[in-house]
Amino acid sequence: MAAGETQLYAKVSNKHKGRSTPSLLDTLLGMGFPAHTALKALAATGRKTAEEASDWLRCHRNDPSLDDPIPQEYALFLCPTGPLLEKLEEFWKDSKRQCAKNRAHEVFPHITLCDFFTCEDHKVECLYEALKKAGDRILGSFPPTVPLVLYSSISYLGFFVSDSPADVIREFAMMFATEASVLADCTVKPCTKQLHLTLAHKFYPHHQRTLEQLARAIHPSLSCQWTAALYSRDMRFVHYQTLRALFQYKPQNVDELTLSPGDYIFVDPTQQEEASKGWVIGISQRTGCRGFLPENYTEQASESDTWVKHRTYTFSLAMDLISRKDGEASGRRNGELHASQMPRGISSIQALQATIARRSVLVVRHGERVDQIFGKSWLQQCSTPDGKYYRPDLNFPYSLPRRSNGIKDFENDPPLSSCGIFQSRMAGEALLDSGIRVTSVFTSPALRCVQTAKHILEELKLEKKIKIRVEPGIFEWTKWESGKTTPTLMTLDELKEADFNVSTDYRPAFPLASLLPAESYDEYVDRCAVSVQHIISTCPRDVGVILIVSHGSALDSCTRPLLGLPPRDSGDFAQLVRKIPSLGMCFCEENKEEGKWELVNPPVKTLTHGSNSAFNWRNWLVGR
Repeated sequence: MAAGETQLYAKVSNKHKGRSTPSLLDTLLGMGFPAHTALKALAATGRKTAEEASDWLRCHRNDPSLDDPIPQEYALFLCPTGPLLEKLEEFWKDSKRQCAKNRAHEVFPHITLCDFFTCEDHKVECLYEALKKAGDRILGSFPPTVPLVLYSSISYLGFFVSDSPADVIREFAMMFATEASVLADCTVKPCTKQLHLTLAHKFYPHHQRTLEQLARAIHPSLSCQWTAALYSRDMRFVHYQTLRALFQYKPQNVDELTLSPGDYIFVDPTQQEEASKGWVIGISQRTGCRGFLPENYTEQASESDTWVKHRTYTFSLAMDLISRKDGEASGRRNGELHASQMPRGISSIQALQATIARRSVLVVRHGERVDQIFGKSWLQQCSTPDGKYYRPDLNFPYSLPRRSNGIKDFENDPPLSSCGIFQSRMAGEALLDSGIRVTSVFTSPALRCVQTAKHILEELKLEKKIKIRVEPGIFEWTKWESGKTTPTLMTLDELKEADFNVSTDYRPAFPLASLLPAESYDEYVDRCAVSVQHIISTCPRDVGVILIVSHGSALDSCTRPLLGLPPRDSGDFAQLVRKIPSLGMCFCEENKEEGKWELVNPPVKTLTHGSNSAFNWRNWLVGR
């Protein structure tokens, strides 16, 4: 063994001294596997048997990442068993069949106790020890029954753990986090907020009633032994799509993957440019190898299908289930709580509303603009000699709104292209599918931003209900605008005449006239910080999503003030903004318990597409 491997092996083997039987690691080392890869295989297979780990190593002999020191990510869940689990799995199946797949179907029924965290391969057994220690300490006070209260909203359905039992479970999660920190040197974040077992999440709003009816068939009083289970996943593929192979496939070329039925393939949707139609590029979980594969040989799999189960700790039932059922029967009718029992759930529902229905800010970049595609001379390309607009290419908009100074006012305030309109509508449709509740909309006064907001609202079916509030304070950094004066932007009257549902009552933080040409970076970020605080203060009681449609620069300049972060260096800022795509998003949620805002995953994914070259059929004429 190399010196580094010997040192690593010594650290681990010290834990096994005094045992009468050889450890799993000893067995693998005896087979000739290096210590670092043996530990990696044990972590990847849940440390069950040496045979499983050795099989994993043989399958991964051509894995280019085999020697990379990439640890697994771990999480702790409280999982139901027995009759309650059977009912929950029945709900999973029926809800998917009747209402299509939603976000909850990606994972098995569970209550999250600790978020995913990393642990080095040679310290995994310390996590097992931490789980046992925490379980033993809390076993005597673990609740004999875990009371569950059903809650439903337009985008969420689930059971919430109420009152003192929730406190005990949270205490267990904190004990595990503390023990894992001491024994395995891991940074573990226990869930200290409202504990919940999600039934459905991010579903279509019109499915809410059907899902509620299915959920009422699940009686929370059903017999159940709760088990704390430690799972791991490969941290490299967290945001990848997971496919399951349905058929065997033998490669026809050296750059193709071998498939066996049941294989899982990780696919990055953003890295498919090289693949031909009907093919994808993916990484096999079984072998770690990357290659092409026929997409029709696979089906979509769930996120948790590739997770590895490690150790569990089961909390034994401490009272007679039959007598408990009899005692609860008088308090229930058709699976619903009587009014006499409802006070136990009130605090849970209030806590849920604070957790799920919190204030959020979604900052969105506008869609593709015409000058982005057709260059600075775009206006000359679509103007007749007498100054009228015509459409020389399908990616020019069908028409332009009327402006007081005619078509020339569009030169430095360009509209969306046809593709930009499509992008905006697609984003709005995805936001509708996500189930988020937009309660107010603010936009930069640039026409492309107002248009983007309008099309998003149309897809959300809110174009008549929510007025667009135009805030000049979130306009682009004027140094990046061409010309020595600020662009001529459409007035509120012009926008209303063009059928934009803009608010005339809103008083912005900065009027249009206050925008200075070629402002400094400090002036720009200060303007955005003041504007965002003004926007937040304008919506003090709005529980839901505040939508801000602005420029790529706003994804940084409008979120950092909320997060309490100082402005970036101007050079780093410029490099970052160049990479932001059309309809790029940043999403911030208010954490009232901690008195701060947090950056979280946007409710929809990025829209990626390729270029489309101009085509002139005349160039194909014979003889030319």
